[in-house]
Amino acid sequence: MTIVFYIAALVAVISTAMVITRLNAVHALLYMVVSLLSVAVIFFILGAAFVAALEVIVYAGAIMVLFVFVVMMLNLGPASAEQESRWLSPAGWIGPGILSAILIIELVYILFTNARQDILTQSVAPRQVGIALYGPYILGVELAAILLMAGIVGAYHLGRYKNVFLHRYLHKELQ
Repeated sequence: MTIVFYIAALVAVISTAMVITRLNAVHALLYMVVSLLSVAVIFFILGAAFVAALEVIVYAGAIMVLFVFVVMMLNLGPASAEQESRWLSPAGWIGPGILSAILIIELVYILFTNARQDILTQSVAPRQVGIALYGPYILGVELAAILLMAGIVGAYHLGRYKNVFLHRYLHKELQ
């Protein structure tokens, strides 16, 4: 069982490093999905199936869709679309595909061997997760909430319309 954990951890480290080093945002998003899925596999191996499901649903699902929408909203014009179509070649899917295949093989191994019995005996209930988050880790939860709120306020501030006054008779709105 420990070898499965170390393989999932290695996939998480490699895919996270690829997120940081990719210049293309779409490629970085693909590696980020693989990284989040590998962390979910690690949670599942450790017996926290509820947290693993939340990891897949919330992070790998909802937040990555939000990131994709942000990339789509940037829409930098036809030249950018042409460049992105060249970047989004099948070669760009090889790395995330290999790492995802490793995670799928691990998951199939866990589900169809005796390793599943070891995981199910040390299960973590949702109540224990809630008690831990709002007990000793309440400071981390509150700091994360403040950080998310600062990000929302910063995004609003950067995206709002700005009025530029050239003269009191010449008022111009910039987008």
